[in-house]
Amino acid sequence: MSNLASLLKAEISRVARKEVRAEIETLRKASAQQRSHIAALRRQIQDLERAVRRASRSLEAGAAKEAPSADEGPARRFSAGRLASHRGKLGLSAAAYGQLVGVSGQTIYNWEQGQARPRPEQLKKLVAVRALTKASAAAQLQRDEAA
Repeated sequence: MSNLASLLKAEISRVARKEVRAEIETLRKASAQQRSHIAALRRQIQDLERAVRRASRSLEAGAAKEAPSADEGPARRFSAGRLASHRGKLGLSAAAYGQLVGVSGQTIYNWEQGQARPRPEQLKKLVAVRALTKASAAAQLQRDEAA
């Protein structure tokens, strides 16, 4: 009789493990589907957040274009490459170019490397320096040194 009981117990355990394995497999599949669905929702949220940021930037830019103040000219854009090429064209060091703009040479270097961007008042000074020729830049630097 004990042999029959142990066989019955073993068979019940085997069938129970088989059933549990089948249930666990369906739960794993459902869990994987939920994880992929969550990942898709996160990507969708990121895309929507990017779209909102772009829209708000374009609204801000549109508002800035619509309402320029009377003393400002057209809106100017900053280009690190153009700054470096203009400084090279004038044959000035970063420190000398910075002296013309009213900033340090390290600031000019950071602007050229794209590590920083000029503030609006500095951008106005850059526009003024951009109009200088090599001779007029040298003359202005000599005047500043003499003063």
